[in-house]
Amino acid sequence: MSEKKSGGDFRYSVGESKVPWHAVGEFFNGSDALNLVRFLLPDNGDPEYAAAYQQAADALAKLENVAGRATKLTLGQNVAAAEQKAVEYFGSKYACFVDNWTGGMEIAYKLAGLKAGDEVIMPAVTFIATMAYPLSIGAKIVFADIDPETINMDPADVARKITPKTKMIVPVHLGGYPVDMDPIMELAKKHDLFVMEDAAHGMGGMYKGKKLGAIGNFGGFSLHEVKNINSLGEGGVLLANDDFAGKQLANARFLGLDFTRKIKDWLYDISPLIDRFGNIQVAQNHSVTEIQAVGLLLQMQRLDEIIAIRRKAAEYMNSVLSQEKGILVEKADTAETYGTHHLYLLRIDPEICGGNIQTLSKKLAEKGLTNITHFGPMYRFKIMKDMGYDEEAIAATCPNTERMFYHSYTHLPLYPLTEEQLVYQAKAVVEAVREMKAGK
Repeated sequence: MSEKKSGGDFRYSVGESKVPWHAVGEFFNGSDALNLVRFLLPDNGDPEYAAAYQQAADALAKLENVAGRATKLTLGQNVAAAEQKAVEYFGSKYACFVDNWTGGMEIAYKLAGLKAGDEVIMPAVTFIATMAYPLSIGAKIVFADIDPETINMDPADVARKITPKTKMIVPVHLGGYPVDMDPIMELAKKHDLFVMEDAAHGMGGMYKGKKLGAIGNFGGFSLHEVKNINSLGEGGVLLANDDFAGKQLANARFLGLDFTRKIKDWLYDISPLIDRFGNIQVAQNHSVTEIQAVGLLLQMQRLDEIIAIRRKAAEYMNSVLSQEKGILVEKADTAETYGTHHLYLLRIDPEICGGNIQTLSKKLAEKGLTNITHFGPMYRFKIMKDMGYDEEAIAATCPNTERMFYHSYTHLPLYPLTEEQLVYQAKAVVEAVREMKAGK
């Protein structure tokens, strides 16, 4: 037996030991690794797959005989590396890799000191995750109307809806196109409000030289499987620019475990989170795995390239669709606004096209094009009615949302489409609009 002493890779520091206590209770072996390969690179029916798979199996069997084992599977060196990469790439002061962006927003809301009765302004068009935590604690959601050109929140309507109870503004960079952040930040400064950028779609986008997510007090991204990049299916990154919040992110992610302090005869203390008002907040568990961090690091290496490919596809769509009267193409990138092109925003003028977006969506579906209007107006959902929100009263304050969602816009995919798929998609949209104009 080796005399080399080791503390192992346990979550806690247990000192040097001849019998190390590894963090992993049951190691993964070569057979497990082979099945992971088969999951990530499945058989697609190619006749050569079986032979190639067997070669990989043989190679892994040899590798297993000379390899060690991963002895840390969560919150280790790769997670730390991913967070450092995020700080460098986005230009924020702090970054925290979490289980999903919904969890990241929960941490931000808590550190911002949101409580029951406070008001949070967010766009009427977003995903339920944006408002899940505020609803759960009894905060009031105030819906800002949208800009018809981008479907992002309208800063002018935000200004109209600020009250003495407003505590936060949550702009959402829908589809990856940047919200007009300057007036939002000016309003926040004037009224002493916190800003959290919901950049679930906006990883890698820019606004006036700053990366999306790093402009407000908080910001962050979803790494869910449908996003431009993912961390093996789930994950999120929370950014913070304020020291009081950033220095608490590690504790906020994992139940408040504080290794800088210890209670008597134990390894650590449990410290509360302290929000910006000095109030105590209780941390939950939003830990993330090392393998997810590996996935994130790998995909972040090609994030800019991924966006460039999507941008080129969007530019092609604009060039074709702009030739047909009545089709309003998505807003192009400029020197000040650089989107991620997570979704392609397709808008129409119903009067010119002879029908609304509902008719066009059906025609596109008949032509084999998936199109989804992101997202349903938040105030229309049952949960809002059951919690006492007046659906029609809110709708009356969001006329652009009502008009655009029900009559004028939908979204098309901008995955790395083949040239044939991209050409077909653009052509099908034009054909469908021409059919509408002809009354077919």
